[in-house]
Amino acid sequence: MTNPIYLALDVPRLEDGVALAKKVKGHVGGIKLGLEFFCAHGAHGVHLIAQVGLPIFLDLKFYDIPNTVAGAMQAIHVLEPSIVTVHASGGRAMLEDAKAAAAEHTKVVGVTMLTSMDQRDLERTGVEGSAHDHVMRLAELSKDAGLDGIVCSGQEIKSVHDQWKDGFFVVPGLRPAGSAVGDQKRVVTPRQARDHGASVLVIGRPISRADDPAQAARAIEATL
Repeated sequence: MTNPIYLALDVPRLEDGVALAKKVKGHVGGIKLGLEFFCAHGAHGVHLIAQVGLPIFLDLKFYDIPNTVAGAMQAIHVLEPSIVTVHASGGRAMLEDAKAAAAEHTKVVGVTMLTSMDQRDLERTGVEGSAHDHVMRLAELSKDAGLDGIVCSGQEIKSVHDQWKDGFFVVPGLRPAGSAVGDQKRVVTPRQARDHGASVLVIGRPISRADDPAQAARAIEATL
């Protein structure tokens, strides 16, 4: 992958999203569209963003019974996403069915632990042990279920990459040195994540809310 940066594009106005995607087209490797975007703009919005000419990462985090997730995966074939997320905690049967139902060229990655969560948040959900151990368990489950890779924070990426050498790893919650952390809790810089084995770097606000998004994307790319 020439440029691992995927811009997280969650905007209330579709025309603003298209304009932003066009501005950064030469400086990012793809566009990540999440729940906020998909709920607001649906398949029509995905098609319009795709016309900009960048790969689309649909971050929909499917999590349901295996048959329902498989049906949802089949339903998005027409959108031709390059990457789709499912929750790794959905269990092996769900993960296997999700991968089996995905389009041939779509990578299916399991979300391990949200980067907005920390150790205390994990304990409140009833999960014992460290955040690191929890991510490693779900990475192993995802690998055994045949997924292409996982989503994890930059704090776990090195250990996961050491365990799963040929995996495809998406790292969100990244912040360039000196930028605001916002609602993220387990953050590293894009360069740190890339050095430790990240395949895709998901970056949102440091680019989308910059005065010059294209320049912000160029500056981050230059650090890699």
